[in-house]
Amino acid sequence: MNTGNIRAYSAWIAVCIVWGTTYLAIRIGVEHIPPMLFAGLRWIIAGIILVSFLKLKGQKLPGRKDLIHIAVVGISLIGIGNGLVVTGEQFIGSGLAALLITTVPFWVVGMEAFIPTGPKINFTIISGLILGLLGVALIFNGEWSNLFNSSYLSGVLCILGAVFAWSFGTVYSKYKKVSVHPLMSAAVQMLIAGAAQTILGFSIGEGARISFHTDGVLSFFYLIFIGSMFGYGSYIYAIEHLPLSLVSTYAYINPVIALFLGWLVLDEKMNLAIIIAAAVIIAGVIVVKNGARKQKSITDNNSG
Repeated sequence: MNTGNIRAYSAWIAVCIVWGTTYLAIRIGVEHIPPMLFAGLRWIIAGIILVSFLKLKGQKLPGRKDLIHIAVVGISLIGIGNGLVVTGEQFIGSGLAALLITTVPFWVVGMEAFIPTGPKINFTIISGLILGLLGVALIFNGEWSNLFNSSYLSGVLCILGAVFAWSFGTVYSKYKKVSVHPLMSAAVQMLIAGAAQTILGFSIGEGARISFHTDGVLSFFYLIFIGSMFGYGSYIYAIEHLPLSLVSTYAYINPVIALFLGWLVLDEKMNLAIIIAAAVIIAGVIVVKNGARKQKSITDNNSG
């Protein structure tokens, strides 16, 4: 494995772990800061810091043509996708949100399969996706009875909307290449989407509802530096260099991390069944990785 592959896989692993922690941080944060301002200001600050750092390193800003594609990706992934997750976690728990977001790989591979030049789904990938989803279902099986309760419906619809927007943005980003550094692209996406969320937040009166509680502030800054700058930057780098079918399996790992943090911080249950389910999820990731390798091998052979 060359240095580029090591970096790409390291970025994917970082996304798997870091974004698993953000569900708890978001859940805590929205109790004190309204969702659009909580999300928007976080992304603006992260974007300013990252753009400034990259400019000092000599990276160029995107041109007008690239900016259009970057805006589409940023609004899809961050503006709508992350915005709806933050909104949805006002109404449902972080565990259920994580469970619903595990459907991202299905949407991603499905959308990609409709692209004429995109890789086709093979049996190995389908098997891995199903295996991973079964593992997540085992972990969160107690939440299924609440899925369509009226008190959960708004949150569930927000998360499902986020899943669609995130999947679309991911596929679009893969096939609409830009000529700037991936991290610069990610930073500008943060600025564009964050500005849109912040404008929306102030326009609907969220400014009057901000509460500067210690827990909310700590969650806010954690999401800026770890969730946004490190996590999102790693995601953009990973989808630039790895098959989407593999990268999208982060959605299976995230609930495992969220569950562990729930046990550690909130004293939620942890038993043998959950440990087995976690093992099933990891097995699903391995199967999808093997399927992605076969997929890439077929594509390389056809192009050769």
